[in-house]
Amino acid sequence: MLGAPPLLLAATSLGIALLAFLLALRHWGWGLLLIFWFEFILQPVQNLIMGDTKEQRILRHVQQHAKPGDPQSVLAAIDTYCSQKEWAMNLGNNKGVIMDAVIQEHGPSLVLELGAYCGYSAVRIARLLPPGGQLFTMEINPTYGAITQQMLDFAGLQDKVTVLLGASYDLIPQLKKNYGVDTLDMVFLDHWKDRYLPDTHLLEECGLLRKGTVLLADNVIVPGTPEFLAYVRGSSSFECTHYSAYLEYLKVMDGLEKAVYKGQGSPVQF
Repeated sequence: MLGAPPLLLAATSLGIALLAFLLALRHWGWGLLLIFWFEFILQPVQNLIMGDTKEQRILRHVQQHAKPGDPQSVLAAIDTYCSQKEWAMNLGNNKGVIMDAVIQEHGPSLVLELGAYCGYSAVRIARLLPPGGQLFTMEINPTYGAITQQMLDFAGLQDKVTVLLGASYDLIPQLKKNYGVDTLDMVFLDHWKDRYLPDTHLLEECGLLRKGTVLLADNVIVPGTPEFLAYVRGSSSFECTHYSAYLEYLKVMDGLEKAVYKGQGSPVQF
């Protein structure tokens, strides 16, 4: 378009950008596009301008606005910040109410969380554990792990939660030998979505699931975990329930999947 008028060049560029957007929307859907916008475009700019990270800003907001030793006020402060100021990949209150109901229904004492992030779901789980209950939360990012520990300390739940730093595939096989775990009552999956299925297999192989162990998986629709869903729904080893819910702090439909382990059964059927 050498020598083309500026208006034509602008219109062509806009058309190409619109086409790229529509193609991305068709491939990813609104949910993933919004996550991409928040996490990879908006957040780096804000971090550069403010000289810190979003996760540090969330922690600071909690320390300034929540009540020490009050887990519910910690959750409320995080939800307020992330719904009004900066989106973040916490469970959120909408799905949190569903998690609360699952915990109250099954009454777990020993829980494993895969993916701690800023500690929101760790606080949510730990506050409902019975006396003597214990939560192990695994986090691969040491910065997130440190923020989670500070969040738990502020909420007064540090005695109920052990933060384990490292990759889930390294840490899960260590639970029996190094941490005295026999079997788990509940597992909350909220880490890398492509690890949901391999880590479920690993939990089975390590003998960490018993009859009645509850797997609760977040974000099974957005970003989505199709292989995990196909496995647990198609296996006679699990009894599944799906809970539709909005993606955290957005009006985009997502969901939680509850898979209750029934013991070793037939392999998945396709």
